[in-house]
Amino acid sequence: MKRFFKPIEKDGSFKKPNLSSSSSPSQSPSPSKKEEETDGSEKAAAEEVEPSKFLTWNANSLLLRVKNNWPEFSSFVRSLDPDVIAIQEVRMPAAGSKGAPKNPGEIKDDTNLSRGEKQTLMRALSSPPFEGYRVWWSLSDTKYGGTALLVKKHMQPLKVYFNLDRKASKHEADGRVILAEFDSFYLLNTYVPNNGWKEEENSFIRRRKWDKRILEFVLQLSDKPLIWCGDLNVSHQEIDVSHPDFFSNAKLNGYIPPNKEDCGQPGFTLAERQRFTTILSRGKLIDAYRFLHKEQDKESGFSWSGNPIGKHRGKKMRIDYFIISEQLKDRIVSCDIHGHGIELKGFYGSDHCPVSLVLSPKT
Repeated sequence: MKRFFKPIEKDGSFKKPNLSSSSSPSQSPSPSKKEEETDGSEKAAAEEVEPSKFLTWNANSLLLRVKNNWPEFSSFVRSLDPDVIAIQEVRMPAAGSKGAPKNPGEIKDDTNLSRGEKQTLMRALSSPPFEGYRVWWSLSDTKYGGTALLVKKHMQPLKVYFNLDRKASKHEADGRVILAEFDSFYLLNTYVPNNGWKEEENSFIRRRKWDKRILEFVLQLSDKPLIWCGDLNVSHQEIDVSHPDFFSNAKLNGYIPPNKEDCGQPGFTLAERQRFTTILSRGKLIDAYRFLHKEQDKESGFSWSGNPIGKHRGKKMRIDYFIISEQLKDRIVSCDIHGHGIELKGFYGSDHCPVSLVLSPKT
């Protein structure tokens, strides 16, 4: 999500731990293409253990969270003990020197600065409670976007893809997708493109193309149920924003898009909301949070908040989701938003707070 939404215009220190002498899994070289697609299948088949507790979080720069908010976030993860952690807006550049092809599955480390940043991040992910997870990355060429997926080592997926086409090791532009296949479901972690404002008119087209591809993806994915999570950059209904009229009428420098359906705050335009409705209905998908929480919760029912100072104070949206296939609805135990208040308690430094989903074990 854009860091802060635009106002309505009137018309006219994290202490670094020492590196371990032994290399942890998250510090080891990336798996080969074959390993990415098949690693973990033997374990899953042998143990028949699948994730049932999930966490999604737009970190708004994972490195900054490590440097400034890691003890608090670590304590939260330790108490929740999720089997899977899906992260968006990693904001670490992909490996590869300037002008050379990039490797979106590896963090850049060819300069002193990038090497130090990678080392800081990997130290954090090698320390409790994160040392029990394996990490997959899908990164942008620059410090923009990017996603990460952490899965407990004894619950490894059968295959991992980095695109909506399920094609080998190809990565979606800006590292927006990680798709993990487990024995009885798919898990999709996405950082959805923002709809944009006037100076980004191409983003209207970009978002339409994205929504079309997502619809095609969910319609083709018929062999297993889907759990889709992440920053989806849309507030589906009026109860998913704190101030519907404010968001509906938001403008940038008085600009009005050519299509009236694109007017308003990105994430709350009529066009985006209608397309999201189509994706859910045609894909036979359920918004897990709204399935359990039928009414608006003005204190704890939003996952994104603007600047807590000034005129944006108190304006919030719910744009981080767990969307699941209808056949999983009877397994929903809980779906909770773990942040609240104007002071952004539980946001751990980001402008998004974590969202969790718990399913009952597969029977």
